[in-house]
Amino acid sequence: MSKFLFMMSIAGMLFLLVTVAAAHETDVFKTSAGDLKITFIGHGTLMLQFAGKTIHVDPVSQEADYTKLPKADLIVVTHEHSDHLDLKAIETVRTAKTEMVLNETAAMKLKGGIVMKNGDVRTVQGIRIEAVPAYNIVHMRSPGVPFHPKGVGNGYIMTFGDKRVYIAGDTENTPEMKALKTIDVAFLPMNLPYTMTPEMVADAARAFKPKILYPYHYG
Repeated sequence: MSKFLFMMSIAGMLFLLVTVAAAHETDVFKTSAGDLKITFIGHGTLMLQFAGKTIHVDPVSQEADYTKLPKADLIVVTHEHSDHLDLKAIETVRTAKTEMVLNETAAMKLKGGIVMKNGDVRTVQGIRIEAVPAYNIVHMRSPGVPFHPKGVGNGYIMTFGDKRVYIAGDTENTPEMKALKTIDVAFLPMNLPYTMTPEMVADAARAFKPKILYPYHYG
């Protein structure tokens, strides 16, 4: 191989690495137990890194090439819909040591996880996890049939040092959400007809007052 072609090859590989690294934005939060990195993968999909552990939330192949992302110490799934539960993405990042937190309907499709119901609290991989109800009040698939029925889907509050992060899943501005306390970072879904309008998100934010709010699950 000529020196020119070799240099072009190296440049191409570096471009690919930079492109992959820049594909998803990351914010870093200081906690009492070290930095928390939150990477915005896309739609309802996130990746959190803390204390040497990687947490994939609702990993979906359409949102990322998971062969290029870190393996999971913990996988968290809010519910069974295909834009939140993707078996291919999960199997790509899952290892023999990976733990999973699932709602009941996700556990019907994915075996080997810790099932959490609305209101449950568990500590997994040293992280306190609270399951918050996620459901529709207004938006319906058909009369009387909500897109997300009460008692099925979860949102999750995860505690990292002194910081509490709320990932709401697919939900509207429910009384349970509006009653939350001491939320440092919140991810609230904002797309129709499945979740919230911007006005619903604003109503929820005024009620429980997260220090930082990210609208997500939009498109």
